[in-house]
Amino acid sequence: MIPCPICGIPWDSGFFDESSVVPVTTGTVLAVGSELVLARYQLHRNYCGVLTNFAQFTDLYASDNSVVRTPGYEWQLRCNGQPRDPYLTFDNIINPWGQGAYPVNLRLEAGCLIEFVIRRVSAGTPLGVVGGRITGRYWYNTEYGGAPNRL
Repeated sequence: MIPCPICGIPWDSGFFDESSVVPVTTGTVLAVGSELVLARYQLHRNYCGVLTNFAQFTDLYASDNSVVRTPGYEWQLRCNGQPRDPYLTFDNIINPWGQGAYPVNLRLEAGCLIEFVIRRVSAGTPLGVVGGRITGRYWYNTEYGGAPNRL
């Protein structure tokens, strides 16, 4: 399989795009110390990938674009349960949903479960609705030998 001479990604790579928007009700859905997985994608066994973008949404930011901080909440991008550098933990809107967000290129190892999570860490400004979206590509890792199975 010949990769692209510019980016190195195989020509037959597939795409993923996962998202959700959920209400956050104080004390029921997202209490202090709890978290929500906003978007999740499991790479196929023996397939590697790259996270190409993520987007965040809060009802406060949607009504006022100057509200980029999310006090009391932390966001994380995780692969197999571990936060990915440089997005270990952040408490603000980095890539707003619906706008031309900055692309990322986070390498995902074979079989990775990528998750976009929001966690409530204190009783900060309450949010009514939160959302997350992850997009990326995946391809067969030729380190495992042979050619990929037909999907």
